[in-house]
Amino acid sequence: MRYTVRPEDSGKTVKALIGELIHPSTRLLKALKYREDGILLSGRRVTVRAVVQAGDVLELALEEDLPAANAPEPVDLPIGILFEDADLVVPTKPGNMPTHPSHDHHRDTVANALAYRYRNAGAYIFRPINRLDRETSGLLLVARNRLAAGRLTEAMQSGEIRKTYLAVLRGELSPDAGEIALPLHRSAASIIVREVCPPDAPDAEPSLTRFRVLERRAGYTLVEASPVTGRTHQLRGHFASQGCPIVGDSLYGSPDARIGRQALHARTLSFPHPMRGERLSLTAPLPADFAALVRTLFPEQKGWFDET
Repeated sequence: MRYTVRPEDSGKTVKALIGELIHPSTRLLKALKYREDGILLSGRRVTVRAVVQAGDVLELALEEDLPAANAPEPVDLPIGILFEDADLVVPTKPGNMPTHPSHDHHRDTVANALAYRYRNAGAYIFRPINRLDRETSGLLLVARNRLAAGRLTEAMQSGEIRKTYLAVLRGELSPDAGEIALPLHRSAASIIVREVCPPDAPDAEPSLTRFRVLERRAGYTLVEASPVTGRTHQLRGHFASQGCPIVGDSLYGSPDARIGRQALHARTLSFPHPMRGERLSLTAPLPADFAALVRTLFPEQKGWFDET
């Protein structure tokens, strides 16, 4: 980023001017201070205490170098894009696609798909703000630069990013709406499974889920859920603790051939734009397998449940 100092900026410190220009996170400002070319004033490295004068050129290295070995491999994979600009992208993740590469998944992830999409823009850095389990479909929020990532992360931590999910549960959940406020921790029997625990357990994580029942029928429930906290497997663990595991969830319930994955879809996402400040609210269409399951179990549901 290059900024020519205006007369009205004269006499300000570099720190004050940076704060006015980009409102950086503490982490980003620290990174700029310690990088050799992080903060340059008229071509010279300076500290944030330096004073600017009209006509000075302030340069900020907002992009970090990325070793090629750490970059996700670009792979041409089908993935929908619901929103995109220079600062962020919101893809609609298919079910059974991992969010990021791991030991067993190197070329079939959202990160690979986005690396391919931006393959002509230099080394790609994958900056997911939220993450979804491999089997969960729906909206992801991904920053496209370090400044946007810092601001969106702060928005997530302060509760400004709101999400709702649709889930099909095995069992008839009651009441019609309510909260599940039960702490979670890692099960002693598995490094993956989370389970409800006493509030005074050493590793207890306070967890809150709000839900609204949309329909019950023949031993199944269609529910809209909002995880107020963002714990690992929170919705899966909370609903299972109520005797109503998510359909197809092989970890907390049992597989279901009618969908072949857990019936969980990240439906809506609302967040402040990291640069403009305006609130964006996005809604993901239902993937075909989820919509088909809803039509099978809740045949009286019409309208938006028929989306593909």
